[in-house]
Amino acid sequence: MAPRTTDDIRADVLTALGSVIDPELHKPITELGMVDGVDVAPDGTVAVRVLLTIAGCPMRDTITADVTRAVGTVAGATGVRVSTSAMSEEQRRELTTRLRGTTTAAPTIPFNAPGSLTRVIAVASGKGGVGKSSVTVNLAAAMAADGLRVGVIDADVHGFSVPRLLDVHGRPTRVDQMIIPPVGHGVRVISIGMFVDGNQPIAWRGPMLHRALQQFASEVFWGDLDVLLLDLPPGTGDMAISVAQLLPKAEVLVVTTPQAAAAEVAERAGAVAVQTEQAVIGVVENMSWLPLPDGQRLEVFGSGGGAQVATALTSLLGREVPLLAQLPMDVALREGGDAGVPVVLSDPGSPAAAALRELARGLAHRPRGLAGRPLGVSVA
Repeated sequence: MAPRTTDDIRADVLTALGSVIDPELHKPITELGMVDGVDVAPDGTVAVRVLLTIAGCPMRDTITADVTRAVGTVAGATGVRVSTSAMSEEQRRELTTRLRGTTTAAPTIPFNAPGSLTRVIAVASGKGGVGKSSVTVNLAAAMAADGLRVGVIDADVHGFSVPRLLDVHGRPTRVDQMIIPPVGHGVRVISIGMFVDGNQPIAWRGPMLHRALQQFASEVFWGDLDVLLLDLPPGTGDMAISVAQLLPKAEVLVVTTPQAAAAEVAERAGAVAVQTEQAVIGVVENMSWLPLPDGQRLEVFGSGGGAQVATALTSLLGREVPLLAQLPMDVALREGGDAGVPVVLSDPGSPAAAALRELARGLAHRPRGLAGRPLGVSVA
């Protein structure tokens, strides 16, 4: 066999670099224009120059290690040196354009595009304290564990909690005018809590809330998601209206408890869909009962609230709104939230985790429509 030339090695190195995935953008570095050059010395030593999206990129060490590992698989490569530098402003603009798939200057909301197959689910409740955020993050984590590409927008600006529940820390990376969302347990997530110091409160009124949601939906690089979940604030205020305006394809999932008082308020949250012309896909009853050691169920908050909401919304909307799940009270659910590990991952055998996984799979298996999506066929 003829000895390998430096050109042969260089070509194989470029192919190998196609397997290196940027941990934030989730695409090969070769597709992102991050490979600035590859040189091969006569002795087989390979020098790879990598462009990072920003100076001080937190993923530099990870990318360097992945590049080193990939080049090490190439026959004839005797060693590798990886050098890094930051992209220029022009290169970052080109990257942003490439990722967004559009040359328009202003960011657009990709989930509203005719060809989008991302299912958008807004998790709503009439009042606080019913476990809406816990339901949201556990559904997201369960779907991601099943191989779906999932994102979460923490739209509860005043009461943000998703970063803690998914154990996501630090600020998102910004590339030009594009925000790269952090990932927690396989879920891409954005929250106003990532942009404030400590436990600082947010005191915003309607227009600011609307703008925050608009930025989260348009300026964050979500990639091609299967499901986007929104953790809405309780009630029927500004954010519920903004969701309808900015994400008109969003479907509403109503969370309540069995208590009659909570159910009555939850009905109002679902009834907003009449005014916004959004679909209500179902009701989830949380804290339905407490399993006792002897196998009995203690109905701490009464019973029937979820069914009451489902029946009322079915009558109001003129189409069936099912009670999709009844979730038991479970200490493991609270412990998982406090630790930043959703119970579907931390204790998958627990009663609450089993019910949440079943709910997640039921929602995920609902078909995504093909309306408006180009099928790539033409008339002969």
